[in-house]
Amino acid sequence: MKSILNITGAVTVVLLLAACGAATEGKNKELEKKKARYEELKKQQTEVSAELTQLEKEIAAMDTSAARVEKPKLVSVTPLESGAFTHYIDLQGRIEAENIAWVTPRGQGGQVRSLHVRQGDQVRKGQLLMKLDDAIQRQQLEQAKVQLSLAQTTYERRKNLWDQKIGTEMELIKAKNDLDNLQKQIELLNEQLDMTNVYAPMSGVADQVTIKVGETFSPATSTMSGVRIVNNSNLKVTANVPENYLGKVNEGSNVIITPAEDNSKKLNAKVSVVGRSIDPVNRSFYIQARIPASKDFRENQLVMVRIQDYAVNKTITIPLSTIQNDEKGKYVMVAAKEGGKLLARKRPVVIGQMYADKLEVKSGLEEGDQLITEGFQGLYDQQLITTDAR
Repeated sequence: MKSILNITGAVTVVLLLAACGAATEGKNKELEKKKARYEELKKQQTEVSAELTQLEKEIAAMDTSAARVEKPKLVSVTPLESGAFTHYIDLQGRIEAENIAWVTPRGQGGQVRSLHVRQGDQVRKGQLLMKLDDAIQRQQLEQAKVQLSLAQTTYERRKNLWDQKIGTEMELIKAKNDLDNLQKQIELLNEQLDMTNVYAPMSGVADQVTIKVGETFSPATSTMSGVRIVNNSNLKVTANVPENYLGKVNEGSNVIITPAEDNSKKLNAKVSVVGRSIDPVNRSFYIQARIPASKDFRENQLVMVRIQDYAVNKTITIPLSTIQNDEKGKYVMVAAKEGGKLLARKRPVVIGQMYADKLEVKSGLEEGDQLITEGFQGLYDQQLITTDAR
């Protein structure tokens, strides 16, 4: 009984496998049949399309009334003119004053007794700015004057006695030397007294006044608390130029300087100094350009620096947006009258420098050509165009 069951199970499995195989084989045949039909229809479609195209050409040649009327594309054109073109290197720069000074005392300094300048004041060279404590110097000077008076009297008496052949020559010489030494000492004391007066070393504006009466003013503290004078009559612009412009920027190159916040104000200058080394950090070299005094420019002000590195008197320029590219290179579209029709023509061009939105054209265009400036996208060579919006 067990054997019969085993045989029955085996037969069932065989039948199931046969059924699956038959179903799979049927699907494969159906798939191959559909693929063959697809290829057949595709071939017919190609043949029909080619035949329709050929018939269209033959009908157009035999019956012009049956030809399709091409609708011209609306474009805008601009006649080209030659003119000057200048290329600039646009950089950010900073205004610096060539004459800046932190006022320092001529001696060791001292306590400020009086201040004669306020921040923002215009000062002249030699003007008294502050007075330092001079009590010790005045006391020493008074003592020296008393000694000088005594020495003067002693010398006069010795001289009178010498004239009367009384006394020795050595006593007269000693009296004269004492008098001379005291006179020199008084001159030195007067100089030390004057050192308590702090004067402006140059003319300009007291840009910073950070010292106060009662504070100590000395050479060591003069740049932390003191008087800073700026002379804006001699200004210069400094900027860092990328090293790839080496050889293009030289002493004498034209520069246009404009305040960063107002492009309407311009100042023309020339490069006066070109750095001889490259900064290893930012790979640039510095330039300087001297500028005259102006109310529009101040020390440490940020400015836009435009350095001229290329210029030509007569050339064709086009808007940057009109240039296009294909596998052969760069080209533009121009409008040309041919056979009484206005057609778009493809013009390969060789370009030069670019600045702002202008592009220099070395060859490919001539003065008077009608450059298509709007509607050129998607145009093909010899396409019918129009400039009339009606």
